[in-house]
Amino acid sequence: MTIIDWLIVAGMFLFLLASIQLSKRMMRSVADFLAAGRSAGRYLITVSSGIAGLGAITIVGNLEMNLKAGFSMSWWGMTTAVVILIMTVLGWVTYRFRQTRCMTLAQFFQVRYSKNFRVYAGMLAAFSGLINFGIFPSVGTRFFMYYCGIPDTIPLGSFGIPTFPLIMALLLSISLYFVFAGGQIAIIVTDFIQGAFINIVFVLMLLFLLTKVDWSHIFTALESAPENASLINPFKTSHIEDFNFWYFLIGIFGVFYGAMSWQGTQGYNASATNAHEAKMAGMLSGWRGTPQTIMLTFVPIIAYTVLTHPDFSAIAGSVNNILAGVEGEAIQSQLRVPLVLTHLLPVGLMGAFAAVMLAAFISTHDSYLHSWGSIIVQDVIMPFRKKAFTPEQHIKVLRLSIIGVAIFVFFFSLLFKQSQYIFLFFAITGAIFAGGSGAVIIGGLYWKRGTTAAAWTSMLFGSIVAVGGIILHQVYDDFPINGQQFWAIGMLGSSILFVIVSLLTGKEPHNMDKLLHRGAYDLAKETKVITDKPKTLWKILGMGKEFTVGDKFIFLLNYVITFGWTVVFIVGTVQNLSQEVPDRSWMKFWQFFVYFHVVIALISIFWFTIGGVFDLKKMFKHLREAIRDDNDSGFIGSGK
Repeated sequence: MTIIDWLIVAGMFLFLLASIQLSKRMMRSVADFLAAGRSAGRYLITVSSGIAGLGAITIVGNLEMNLKAGFSMSWWGMTTAVVILIMTVLGWVTYRFRQTRCMTLAQFFQVRYSKNFRVYAGMLAAFSGLINFGIFPSVGTRFFMYYCGIPDTIPLGSFGIPTFPLIMALLLSISLYFVFAGGQIAIIVTDFIQGAFINIVFVLMLLFLLTKVDWSHIFTALESAPENASLINPFKTSHIEDFNFWYFLIGIFGVFYGAMSWQGTQGYNASATNAHEAKMAGMLSGWRGTPQTIMLTFVPIIAYTVLTHPDFSAIAGSVNNILAGVEGEAIQSQLRVPLVLTHLLPVGLMGAFAAVMLAAFISTHDSYLHSWGSIIVQDVIMPFRKKAFTPEQHIKVLRLSIIGVAIFVFFFSLLFKQSQYIFLFFAITGAIFAGGSGAVIIGGLYWKRGTTAAAWTSMLFGSIVAVGGIILHQVYDDFPINGQQFWAIGMLGSSILFVIVSLLTGKEPHNMDKLLHRGAYDLAKETKVITDKPKTLWKILGMGKEFTVGDKFIFLLNYVITFGWTVVFIVGTVQNLSQEVPDRSWMKFWQFFVYFHVVIALISIFWFTIGGVFDLKKMFKHLREAIRDDNDSGFIGSGK
């Protein structure tokens, strides 16, 4: 890192601080702190929530995973795109949840099930989230130390002060300041700026690396992978452990089952202007994520090439020497790709990538601190109160809770022994809540006969399976069932139990119109009707009375792109099952795949940045003019 690189990092950070000052003046109510006054448009939501869910740890996790799986995982990922498209067309879960006007998922649980279940679900979500969040600071801090060349200790006389806890405390303090300054408003604004910046840097890095390492080197390196552990041909991966076909099959089901289960970015679930904008944000998310997806797929391929091709033996030797001094395979695995990048990136891009990781660290940590701190207050503390907080008290308690979350994850990161890959750890810790919550959410929003007893049963089963898995992995490093598989057991068992118990305990069906504020219960009048009676074809394609011509174009464009790749997937699968396809042919396909997505990434950067700027202006206008309702705080005076 040269002075130029550090100036790039400092410049990005100072720009974010300046944007915070504008956000501070806009935050005037609890609803503003929790949900940005429900004023964010589609582009603002999709860019901001996307980067909030990315994070420094997710970047490191993707680099780690794709170094093991290569291009092969991208093939199976094509099936995920179809599932996500279908879910978006249906507005799966997100549309109906926004209709409930609940600020947190557990608030919905009280409205739909009971007050006691809300408290339990809130506690379980917070516990699951805190454990899952617990390794975020350590992974991010470790990246900065090795990437930037920061020493392990700072000499002080005859003593040495460890730098790891100091840097971690500094990074967490910065994230805390962002949350405190303007709540969800500040988070959305800064996450949007960070998201636009990260996408631009990712594309620049891709273009540079394509000139630094040529395709002949990549092909030679990937072709040398062990038999049936191919990084090129997805049909020869039977010996790849953990990140294989079954990992993705479980993941595809989890995408559908676990829609909105994960509450790490729960503030975004309630921040959209209305349910239609939330649905459109979901449809746009695939385009928004293109720069991130292709970068996090291709960079590990480059790293693998550098680590295994003889032409780069000097770099590989330097990286391996550093890793030899790092304790534990799990930590070494996280650092391999970042250390390779320190030898490949030039001045300027080195600083830009460091700035990306700082932005990603802040964006995820401020969102997660906000989410878990809010859930503890909204869904664990408030249900026990007979009287609502005053707005001032409410915001103060929220901030204290957020500080408590920061303290917890700081010490957890210092003390926890990580023995699994990042994404497998995510799966099993997330399953403490998400293993059972999918059945409870879907059953509550879509099935009028879902019962409270069924909700309790499903959540208990899912959490027991996940906690048992975590304990087993702490006791046995090589336990044969990994985190993803424990998640699958939780999802399947919870779904079956929800249906059986609901049928056994159901009495009167729930009033779904009241729950979703439909018909006579639509007092807020949020639905903007464009066409009273849309044509049958538009309805079949998921485009109802709220769709403009532009909305329909976006939907149709997504259909064309997604189903185009689906045809490629089907044809390629049939061809590979009927005959041997040489690695050289696969390599030509992956070369086209990378170039195509680089073009899409360039288009999406301009499109979403401009759209997000217009959404920012609309949000600020709304926040300046809106009349606040102090009762809009998530408090339910008398619940079931």
